[in-house]
Amino acid sequence: MDEFGSSIPISTSGLKFNGEKMERVLELYELQYSDLMKLCSDQKPASNEEIDRLKLISESIMRNLGRDGPGLMCIHGVPEARALPETLFPLARKLALLNDDHRKRILKDHNLGSDVPLKNLDRTVSSFAMQMKYDQEFSYKPKGDQTATEFSGGEFKDLGFKFQQLGFLMMELGLRLARVCDESIGGCELEQSLLQCGTAKGRLIHYHSVTDNSAIKTAAKHARSGKVNLKGDISSVDGDSNLWQQWHYDYGIFTILTAPIFMLSEQKCESPSGHTYLQVFHPEMNCTLMVKASKGSFIVQVGESADVLSKGKLRATLHSVVRPAKMEHLSRETFVVFLQPAWTKRFSLSDYPVDHLTLRDQDSESCNGEANGLSRKIHEIVPPLFSRLRDGMTFAEFSRETTKRYYGGKGLQSNR
Repeated sequence: MDEFGSSIPISTSGLKFNGEKMERVLELYELQYSDLMKLCSDQKPASNEEIDRLKLISESIMRNLGRDGPGLMCIHGVPEARALPETLFPLARKLALLNDDHRKRILKDHNLGSDVPLKNLDRTVSSFAMQMKYDQEFSYKPKGDQTATEFSGGEFKDLGFKFQQLGFLMMELGLRLARVCDESIGGCELEQSLLQCGTAKGRLIHYHSVTDNSAIKTAAKHARSGKVNLKGDISSVDGDSNLWQQWHYDYGIFTILTAPIFMLSEQKCESPSGHTYLQVFHPEMNCTLMVKASKGSFIVQVGESADVLSKGKLRATLHSVVRPAKMEHLSRETFVVFLQPAWTKRFSLSDYPVDHLTLRDQDSESCNGEANGLSRKIHEIVPPLFSRLRDGMTFAEFSRETTKRYYGGKGLQSNR
């Protein structure tokens, strides 16, 4: 692939066996932060050569986020891209393993909550979330008093401040990218939808190792002692699940993710496979691809709202997160920002391609022999867009219907 991403880079060197499973690795198209800033600048480029170079980069962005691409890319060279995540990531695991009362006090002191049931001892993910606000000029509005208390001091004293710092940096990346996409699509639908919303959700996520779950159960049994056995007894934990997160689409505009780090117990380590364990399904190729991103980069995924608002010019990313087999001590840490339209934003399907509303069956045997079987499985657990979105629906209505179809009483993933 040349520097402008003239093709979707499926790595042949990344074709490897993980146990008995063959993997193919998608090396993401990488946009330099300096070029993103130039694409968003009102200042005219200094030369025709620079104009042509930036045009090629813009086309590459649309090719990778559009219908023929995987629906994701990454941004590299962002200031503070490594320092902020490395400050936050170790805290995710520590928060996940704390007893409920202590964790509640820390989260409250830093204006954080959670959108997963933290009392569920069998959970595979712990998520710590905050709604962050910005105004029409995209001026940041810090939330809460960052003064440390008895419970939030020590190693957690900067939790809320660093959380918001990283979150705002990632929100700005999403807003600038929306502007670039709007210029290619025509109009300013994506950027204006983000500015009209004025909020974004940030999530600090710890993907549990098998031994983390054992430690949580051990701590629950011995809650009065206040001690956590970090080694635990893995024999009582189900380690057979091969996914940390089930297949789904994000339903906002953009999801911005840090490249993850991995930990063996309390020690930072390299990815065992060299990729992120984020897995995408490419419907045109009818196969799964394991995503590889450079350290310190930010991954951008297209959500279903961007797909609809762009009239199908952008492709929503169908994805899951793989849990490595036979690695009981391995955990995964990441930070995610979800950018969405205002709750009152109404969707129009008048110019949206009808065939994009369904997951289309493919007859291709590309990538690997299990492609068609996986495609059928995804049909069974991912509700098609037409079942969740109707013309004239507000984003709030679409959000409620999507959550219901995935996780409601009769949702496709309600019992998974």
